[in-house]
Amino acid sequence: MNPPTESGSGQSDRQPVGQAAQDSARLTHTLFRLFVIAVLGSFFVFQLDVGYVWLTALLTVAGIVLGIVVLVRAVKYKESRLVLYGAISGLVVSAVMLLVVLASTLFFNQIRDYQQCVRYALTQQATSECRTQLEKSLPRQLPTQLR
Repeated sequence: MNPPTESGSGQSDRQPVGQAAQDSARLTHTLFRLFVIAVLGSFFVFQLDVGYVWLTALLTVAGIVLGIVVLVRAVKYKESRLVLYGAISGLVVSAVMLLVVLASTLFFNQIRDYQQCVRYALTQQATSECRTQLEKSLPRQLPTQLR
């Protein structure tokens, strides 16, 4: 037979553990949602204009930090695979966005001029001329070594 147990103390011991797990899962999912918003926000803000590269950089850094936090929490607390795979995928997108932000910062003037040219181009030929002008303004080859 089963030994008698106190129903009051057994439930109260289990309740905080279950509540703590639910609170932890809720926090992880909230952080994951913020992470997704930061990653998507950085992508869509970059599409607006190169003048907003500072906001794109800020959202990208926030996305990377949140992604690492979510990834650690997903592994530590054994969250769902969706959160784990979403965090990994989002971190890859954030790494690509970081490279895009660095390239945009390096060639800021050329990209700004190109965007301004395309904004006023009314025909396909004018757009093609803008692209040719951009290609001419970019360096042909980055120096590999100093002589």
